[in-house]
Amino acid sequence: MNYIKFLGTAGARFVVMKQLRSSGGIWLNLDNTNVLIDPGPGSLVKCLSSRPKLNPMDLDGIIITHRHIDHSNDINIMIEAMTNGGFSKKGVIFAPRDAIDKDPVIFEYIRNYAEEIKTLKEKKTYSIGNIDFTTPIKHIHGVEAYGINFQGKKHTISLITDTKYFKNLESYYNGDILIINVVLLKTSEKIQHLSLNDVEKIIQANKPKLCILTHFGMTFIKAKPWEIAEELTKKFDVKVIAARDGMQIDIDKF
Repeated sequence: MNYIKFLGTAGARFVVMKQLRSSGGIWLNLDNTNVLIDPGPGSLVKCLSSRPKLNPMDLDGIIITHRHIDHSNDINIMIEAMTNGGFSKKGVIFAPRDAIDKDPVIFEYIRNYAEEIKTLKEKKTYSIGNIDFTTPIKHIHGVEAYGINFQGKKHTISLITDTKYFKNLESYYNGDILIINVVLLKTSEKIQHLSLNDVEKIIQANKPKLCILTHFGMTFIKAKPWEIAEELTKKFDVKVIAARDGMQIDIDKF
């Protein structure tokens, strides 16, 4: 079965620090390829406590969209778990340049456990297992950050990671399933994250088969994301879901 498993739906530092929502990232199983995206605090614990349990040794690779703690904190322990403590060299790690070279988030000795470390760059295509993915454009987020378009045999999945909204952002992410990191209820010029207003613009322009909202900040959680998702579904005639910790989406249904 092809699926997306949300090991955490926390966004912004206070939600993560208080663990009001978990922050373990996203596990994607597509075309017999397993990828972990943005292993934040608690990623390993959430894998092992998941029902059914997710075995890190099944991973083909790990992607860090950017180097912030809520997206990369557990990268080293997840590489260890993926490689059986370094005794089974395997997997590919993808990360932006500043996560590898400048104040790196991946320890030097851990890097030898993986088969390869690849640097994410704008407008590049990468392969992992049976799937390809692209990083279409660099985001506006203080550190080097990239969203992802996954291309499987039958399915396309887009992830818009953290960013300030910019002109034509939506045009770069046209997957049948669209995952959007939305931290803010209302737009703030000082905070480089997407807001509900930005999400509405993206959904209206792209009309995906399924849109999944995740990575919620405090204001968004207080506004009840599940109710917001229902309102967006009615407004745009697009199926919109607010992700929950531990939620699993059957990709083949959509």
